[in-house]
Amino acid sequence: MKISPFKISLVLVIIGIIWVSLVFNETAKVHDSILLKQSNSIEVKSEFSGVDIGYYKLYMPEFTGEEVFVQVLDTGDNVIDEQKVQTKMSVGYFDFSENGIYTIKITNISKNQIDLQIEFGNTNSQKMIPAGVTILVGSLGMMVVSYMKIKNYNIEQPEENIS
Repeated sequence: MKISPFKISLVLVIIGIIWVSLVFNETAKVHDSILLKQSNSIEVKSEFSGVDIGYYKLYMPEFTGEEVFVQVLDTGDNVIDEQKVQTKMSVGYFDFSENGIYTIKITNISKNQIDLQIEFGNTNSQKMIPAGVTILVGSLGMMVVSYMKIKNYNIEQPEENIS
C-alpha cells in the first residue's frame, strides 16, 4: 500500500487540529451563569500566571438586542480591555504579563434583565505553538503536492476550425 505525500500532509493537519483542541480544552476556565438585572454588575475572577493570552466568552441565550459593557481588570485593578457587547455571543482576547488574579466586570446597560453565561480563562497559546507548526507543515505540504499535480494537468481545448 502506497501512502501519498498528500495523505501524509492531511494527517499532519488533522493531528495538529486535534492537538490544539486538546491543549485549549485542558486550560483553567471559570464558568458562571447569572440573571443580570438592569444597571447591575457582576465580577468574575480567575488566576493567571506567566505571560500569555487570556479570553472571555459571553453568551446570551435569549438575546433580543440587549447590551452589556465588559471590562477586564489586571491584578492592580487597572483596565486592560473594555468593550460594549451587542451580540448573542462574543469572544474577546487580552494579553497578560504578570501573575495574579484578573477580573472581568460585566455591567448590564440595557433596559431589560439579561440571562448571561460567562467563560473566563487562559488560552495557553504558548503550548499551542508546536501544534500550530504541525498544522502549518501539513498545510504547506498539501499545497505543494496539489500544485505539482495541477501544474502538469492539461485540459483538451476544442479546435478553432470546426466546420
